[in-house]
Amino acid sequence: MKKSNKFSPEVRERAVRMVQEHRGEYPSLWAAIESIAPKIGCVPQTLHEWVKRVEVDTGVRVGVTTSEAQRVKDLERENKELRRANEILKLASAFFAQAELDRRLKS
Repeated sequence: MKKSNKFSPEVRERAVRMVQEHRGEYPSLWAAIESIAPKIGCVPQTLHEWVKRVEVDTGVRVGVTTSEAQRVKDLERENKELRRANEILKLASAFFAQAELDRRLKS
């Protein structure tokens, strides 16, 4: 998921709030988004993504919340680092075991 920093969090929050507050004045959510997006300076699809993200994060819509997604990402990174460290330890252990075996055979 590519993130653009073109719009500040404050602008995003204000835009989503506008959609939520004026939703009832339009025949559909999409109609509200299409009307409000140009006022913010973004395309309707972008504003719709922001609205969906807030709805997921607040439990209105089913999906993975931003914090859950970040937690999974952090755990995956940690898991990758631990696997790498484990591999290094296995190689080091094998190296030292072989060195000890070689030392015993020579003496």
